[in-house]
Amino acid sequence: MSLPIRRTLLLVTGLALALTACTSRETQQSAPSGAGPAASAAPSQAAAGPGCAREKTGYPQVDVKNAVVGFSQSEKEANPFRIAETQSIKDEAAKLGIPADKLLVTNAQSDLNKQVSDIKSLLDRGAQLLIVAPLNSDGLQPALDAAKAKKVPVVTIDRKVTSQPCSDYLTFIGSNFVEQGKRAAQEMVKATGGTGKVAILLGASGNNVTTDRTKGFKDEIAAAAGIQIVAEQTGEFDRSKGQAVMEQLIQSNPEITAVYAENDEMGIGAVTALKAAGKTPGKDVKVVSIDGTRNAVQLIADGSYNAVIESNPRFGPLAFSTLADFAAGKEIPATVVISDDQYDSANAAQKLGNAY
Repeated sequence: MSLPIRRTLLLVTGLALALTACTSRETQQSAPSGAGPAASAAPSQAAAGPGCAREKTGYPQVDVKNAVVGFSQSEKEANPFRIAETQSIKDEAAKLGIPADKLLVTNAQSDLNKQVSDIKSLLDRGAQLLIVAPLNSDGLQPALDAAKAKKVPVVTIDRKVTSQPCSDYLTFIGSNFVEQGKRAAQEMVKATGGTGKVAILLGASGNNVTTDRTKGFKDEIAAAAGIQIVAEQTGEFDRSKGQAVMEQLIQSNPEITAVYAENDEMGIGAVTALKAAGKTPGKDVKVVSIDGTRNAVQLIADGSYNAVIESNPRFGPLAFSTLADFAAGKEIPATVVISDDQYDSANAAQKLGNAY
């Protein structure tokens, strides 16, 4: 996967640049072997704003290939996104020749206090570079302070923290979540023909992913006069909870004709609930979600789902190349916005190999 991590990666900062970039991924070439494309930086005309260079931070130069690297995962690998995310970090480390005993991996099991302890433990075990998938946007400051005290650069992925880039952490690598929500709304309008009553299955509270995906969807769907949001309730990004919430919503809002799930796991749970209620998801009730898991894309191909906006979890190549660029003295932007694909009835079967 040399192309997505090519030395000329165009790193994007700021929402405005990302808004013009995300749609271009639809024409990007698919990766071979069914492994799916690595997360790559969204193309843009230029990077906006000043970057963060190593000389500015005073951090030591660390050879990524010979460093002890710590990876703090936030949630158990029961969710396909987390499985693919962790595997991507491990795969890229192996590709770079980093010995297995120099890649230290922890899992916070959805416990914020444990993640703080995990990160401090990684530092105590000699981690010279850190890649962190935050559980929440707030609460990691003690861990980030510990890393800063030891002059260990921290790259955050997937979820953004409220701390200061280039001071408390180096950079955030992830999707434009507002844009994901907008694109999901656009697909919902297509699926429903612009008329319907929508239930939103919200993600977990306390992180920017849920907030941004909700905002993007609502802002975009507001332009469709024939679509009404009739219910919204959190399913905490969990399949079983998504199913339980959908069962309740079917009872309290039998008029629902569409579901927007803020991740695939909740969407798949909703499909199970709808089928149990005697409804035909994908037809009687349209379903659109965000992630790009193999199970959800297969449901599109089978006709039980309508669209999925990808949120690419394969951060390994981009995370390590960013750390290498930092070590080489290059300026790193505060935010690296990646490109995300999408799946619908026209391409799901063809692109199934790209799903995770």
